[in-house]
Amino acid sequence: MKLYHEVRGCSLAVDIVARELGIPLELIWVDVPRKLLPDGTDYYKINPKGQVPSLELPNGEFLSEGAVIMQYLADMRPNSELCATAGTLARYRIMEWMSFVASDLHKGGFMPLIKKVTPDDYRPIARQLVMTRLKWLNDHLAERDYLTGPTFTIADAHCYTIVMWTEYQNIDVSPWPHLQAYLQRISRRDSVIAAKAAERAEAERSAKATAS
Repeated sequence: MKLYHEVRGCSLAVDIVARELGIPLELIWVDVPRKLLPDGTDYYKINPKGQVPSLELPNGEFLSEGAVIMQYLADMRPNSELCATAGTLARYRIMEWMSFVASDLHKGGFMPLIKKVTPDDYRPIARQLVMTRLKWLNDHLAERDYLTGPTFTIADAHCYTIVMWTEYQNIDVSPWPHLQAYLQRISRRDSVIAAKAAERAEAERSAKATAS
């Protein structure tokens, strides 16, 4: 299968999950601003929404939306602890967190800070909203290692990926020690180290290509 991926994108969570599960994915790096693939193909032909991630399935179909792709991959390994069995309350708890991360942290949180079209007078409001949500997340993590308890799940891969955008927005997480410990804990996982190394290698390759 092929994962259409972006450096510093939310698609990092999918790569982390695939590595946790031992599912090999071919990484196709997308120039999202220009909607181009490395061979010059129009990315809109892969995903009409123009967003990452997209997963190309063995039958040639495409699946989009990170929260859905991560569940799809986890269901390929039903004995994994990354995601609970469909139909159980534990599964709905994971989906609850996936929804929160996608809506409150990603789209409704960091994206207004990232988007250049965001009005300048709204940026302080957006920043405060993000910090309020991070404080709430810190409080939730005070009595647990991961979002749903003692076990790392796809929700944690998702949350980690988005919350790490604090680095790019110069948001200091040290006032929230439980959140900081959570990020450090996940950063030490082999899957995260490998996924971020792949991302770093692509960033370096792209920078050299641009400079030449």
